[in-house]
Amino acid sequence: MDQGLSVVPEARNGRDRERDLRRVGVHRDYWYPLAWSTELKPGKALAVGFAGDPIVLVRPKQGPVFALEDRCAHRQVLLSKGVVEGCAIRCGYHGWAYDQSGQCTDVPYLGKGKLPNGVRAYPCREVEGLILVFPGDPALADSVPLPGLGSVANPAYKTRRFGREVGCHYSFMHENLMDMNHQFLHRKQMGNMVPRYMGGAKGEDFVEARYTFSRVGGKQPWAEAAIFGERRAVGTEASTAQKDLMTIRTEYPYQTLRIQTGDDAPVMDLWISYVPTDAEQKRNRTFGLLSIKKPKIPGLLEAGWPILILFTERIFKEDREIVEMEQAAHDAQGEDWNQEVFPVIRNLRTLLRERGGETIG
Repeated sequence: MDQGLSVVPEARNGRDRERDLRRVGVHRDYWYPLAWSTELKPGKALAVGFAGDPIVLVRPKQGPVFALEDRCAHRQVLLSKGVVEGCAIRCGYHGWAYDQSGQCTDVPYLGKGKLPNGVRAYPCREVEGLILVFPGDPALADSVPLPGLGSVANPAYKTRRFGREVGCHYSFMHENLMDMNHQFLHRKQMGNMVPRYMGGAKGEDFVEARYTFSRVGGKQPWAEAAIFGERRAVGTEASTAQKDLMTIRTEYPYQTLRIQTGDDAPVMDLWISYVPTDAEQKRNRTFGLLSIKKPKIPGLLEAGWPILILFTERIFKEDREIVEMEQAAHDAQGEDWNQEVFPVIRNLRTLLRERGGETIG
């Protein structure tokens, strides 16, 4: 693999010169998905979390979803265990009620003029089946754009919504997807795939890498055939290597992966977000939108959809197992011992450090 760049060791003995990337928290001043819309039924509340902060999502039977810190100001018990009434949530202990601004609107045994302070409210939006929350400075929420969500809104695509909780720091997830040299991990699922790095780009808030692939052994999985709309035998990829281009981009704090054939629209368009759930940020919940361009033959993609779901689940399972091994090694060693040699990942690590939030742990 010719990267076209010289490799300079990141630090003596493989350790970072600056702060340990695995202890860099995500920056809070962005919109993060905390739940799928389908998880929150009308008239119900849902307990979620962001980097150790308990948050309750509330969906009134009429009106938009809203988000509050998941505690009652009275005895600090979880509001998510309460009852949704109208456009408010009432604590299940003494019945204190809070509206979408977090203001306490009713204490059943007090007069209206004696109401105590309320709880924190988080800016909240619901877009394309995702409930997004802004956990940072609420004064900045209106000036920070909502994330682009790939091709989910394009009727020319069919989208799969997927995600699981993964036991690792979010940076491991960014590295895993960005570095396609790990295709050896997926050899049982995809055959012997050889990636070729075609260059990349970087800027103040992004890092990008481009790859082509050839299969030198094994058979093309049916799910891949469904994505490209054709079956390919071993060796045929050599003639199409310059046509099929995979572009992976971390545009902080989100990540995208697109596959294009020539100048056509992407045949696959993935948007993904890794949301830390615990205070140490050693666990994250992944939210992914995988959009596949519909082929010209009606019903073909729908027929192959169950196979594609099974295939992507197997790939995700292998990735999850490996990044959780990386987190376990970091925990055992007590610091980041990685000896990174791929310039793309070195650039990515710099981006995640510089754009990240406070140091944790």
